[in-house]
Amino acid sequence: MITNGKMMKPTELARLLLKTVNDSISKTLSETGIQKERISKAEAYRLYGRSQVDRWIAEGLFKPVKGRHFISASGIDRVKLEQIAAASNRITYLPVAER
Repeated sequence: MITNGKMMKPTELARLLLKTVNDSISKTLSETGIQKERISKAEAYRLYGRSQVDRWIAEGLFKPVKGRHFISASGIDRVKLEQIAAASNRITYLPVAER
């Protein structure tokens, strides 16, 4: 495949296709109501662990939103949370002694 006059590497093409498939699946699940756009804080804890989610909130990477449209008192944007989890690394971790 050629983009911007350059030949695309197979790994770049594979990444692009994987991202397209994941985005399409997420959009379809959200539109059909199978997967909610927002999840509760408790569900985020179950998916990614309490310490991870609390650390991301403390670092200001996202804020739970309170609203009337959700079963729980707060809602977290699922897509934003998934992006943060995918980009998460151990650089921002505090050693146990510093917590």
